[in-house]
Amino acid sequence: MDFLMGDFLGTPLWFWAAFLGIVIALLVLDLGVLHRKQREIGVRESLMMSGFYIAAGLAFGAWVWIERGDTAGLDYVTGFLVEKSLAMDNVFVIAMIFGYFAVPRIYQHRVLFWGILGVIVLRAIMIGFGTALVDNFGWVLYVFAAFLIYTGVKMWTSADEQYEVGKSPILAWIKKRFRVSEELHGERFFVTKADPVTGRAVRMMTPLFLALIMVEIVDVVFAVDSIPAIFAITTDPFIVYTSNVFAILGLRALYFALSAMIDRFHYLKHALAVLLVFIGSKVFVAGLFGLAKFPPALSLGLTVAILATGVVYSLRKTAPGRGTALPSSD
Repeated sequence: MDFLMGDFLGTPLWFWAAFLGIVIALLVLDLGVLHRKQREIGVRESLMMSGFYIAAGLAFGAWVWIERGDTAGLDYVTGFLVEKSLAMDNVFVIAMIFGYFAVPRIYQHRVLFWGILGVIVLRAIMIGFGTALVDNFGWVLYVFAAFLIYTGVKMWTSADEQYEVGKSPILAWIKKRFRVSEELHGERFFVTKADPVTGRAVRMMTPLFLALIMVEIVDVVFAVDSIPAIFAITTDPFIVYTSNVFAILGLRALYFALSAMIDRFHYLKHALAVLLVFIGSKVFVAGLFGLAKFPPALSLGLTVAILATGVVYSLRKTAPGRGTALPSSD
């Protein structure tokens, strides 16, 4: 028990143990109970799952609020909302990846589940690296903030551009150096087949595994935005990591809910662009006025206002019968 009271990255070990226990329990429940057998997940079920994960994430935030105070609680909720919102943009790209590889919905959950496990590990590495940078070089926060402002402006100006999976240089590199099966083989990531030239049995990647690789790569790209964003909200490693992971855990459920109505959220990217500019700007505002940090309550309020405006505007502009022309994906 004395060991659990020890400190790790500024937080008692028992906090970390409680967090990891909850995450493992949720993953076991998801894979071992709810989705033990491969099946297609419908929109209604995905909405219920997404609501459950959001409730779990906010409940954890309430516990943080009670145990660590108002500032930590507000920072967690703000970080959770920001990461969840940026994950929605991630969902749209994942839909394009599944479309490119022609992955049926019945197998998409398997890719997303293993993708989430990879994300949890990759985020831990990237957040650990970011924490070391911020602790040793305080000015790095201003670099993060400037990058967020630049990213927000770029996101706004390129909001109508489509991600083209087939033009990925990483995908081309993989296909050039590894054996890849041309067709899917159910839920399998690898398959043994006869080489068409030598006739020998060789192990090949399936398109399902390529889809998994691309999902992981896309998350790394998106993490370049989301991790500086959360560090601009708080530098507490526990708040940064837990808010990220709880937002990501519901990504699978969020995907199945949103993939069926992606066009309805076409203008959300503009709200995300404004949000990134706001998060980056408040670091400079706090420094200008000599504040330790931007007021957490005001930060959370403006974050909710920006996202709510984006969602409402997007749903109104894309409502059936309004005649709003959306950019073609061709």
